[in-house]
Amino acid sequence: MAREQHDYDDIPGTFVFDAERSRQGYGINMFCMSLMQDANRKAFKANEAEYLKKFKLTPEQTEAVLKRDYNRMLELGGNIYFTAKLGATDGHSFQHLAALMTGSTQQDYANMMLGGGRSVEGNRSRSGRNRPSKFIAGGAGKAARAKPKAKAAKAKSKIKSKPKSKSAKRK
Repeated sequence: MAREQHDYDDIPGTFVFDAERSRQGYGINMFCMSLMQDANRKAFKANEAEYLKKFKLTPEQTEAVLKRDYNRMLELGGNIYFTAKLGATDGHSFQHLAALMTGSTQQDYANMMLGGGRSVEGNRSRSGRNRPSKFIAGGAGKAARAKPKAKAAKAKSKIKSKPKSKSAKRK
């Protein structure tokens, strides 16, 4: 069955872990979680393909795990925090995995992150729509951002206008 399309599927390089992906990736995520136990890590490293048969993985998921194709694992329902356990089993840091997934070296990835992260230019939309999102700063418009400020100012004015207590009046 084909996956239902969502607005957020248009973000390049991103696979949002929603309820549908969670269901799709249950087996791959349970496999990754099994790697938290030393005995399971040893069994997996001894015979990876055989160990994976314990989990209800699709052929595509099995192939992605065996090839260590982390982006494909995420696309097929893997959760980044669970799949990182596979990387750790192989002796890799999360930074190493992130660099691998972005097609850069570990040093280039670290420099990009220290420099403020990936630019949004060219990375907002696969389709080129580039419409502002309510989740991107400024995307909701001034009116939506002004409401919380107005509520805070109103609440503050109520505090100032409270009558003084009886003990304060006697002084």
